[in-house]
Amino acid sequence: MESPLKNNNNNNNNKEFSGSNFFYPEEKLAVFIDGANLYAATKSLEFDIDYKRLLSWISSQSRLVRAFYYTALVEDQEFSPIRPLIDWLDYNGYTMVTKPAKEFTDASGRRKVKGNMDIELAIDMLDIAEHVDHIVLFSGDGDFRRLVESVQRKGVRMTVISTIRTHPPMVADELRRQADNFVDLVDLSEFIERPDNDAQDAEDGLPERLMAKV
Repeated sequence: MESPLKNNNNNNNNKEFSGSNFFYPEEKLAVFIDGANLYAATKSLEFDIDYKRLLSWISSQSRLVRAFYYTALVEDQEFSPIRPLIDWLDYNGYTMVTKPAKEFTDASGRRKVKGNMDIELAIDMLDIAEHVDHIVLFSGDGDFRRLVESVQRKGVRMTVISTIRTHPPMVADELRRQADNFVDLVDLSEFIERPDNDAQDAEDGLPERLMAKV
């Protein structure tokens, strides 16, 4: 099946789009990335995030204060496929927030991994809200709707970045409605996608390979 991104012919012929409609150069900005949720969205769209390009793009929009990235890790694995990404992000401008994932066996005997970072993300966002003017949340998780509302009451503008171009959409309708701005990942692809012919170190765009939250 052809990817939604390809169906839109990269759907980003408008070179004027760079966030200028809702970013202000003088405002202080914080970024929160729900790693597992963003990975699930970009996997559905069949493209990889270039985190070096993403940070460069977002930094050019406003005065970036902090960029947080959240993920859980399975610690007993001999090699974690997302460890290279985490190490690269940690050395290249991102604030990493991780915790051990919990493994359990469900009623049918299947091994599952649980790694929910919602509480950590919510606490950090509420803490930094009084120091910034605008927060960008890379997630489509509807559980964050109440958090977004709370931050807005502190006078902070909220932008949610996810996608409605998948079936079903990766962003919850209630989260999209609550946000001051919603941006589809497809419309950002030319600014944050890792090009196929990219010669840079593979870790620059290494995808989040943690399974989705359960």
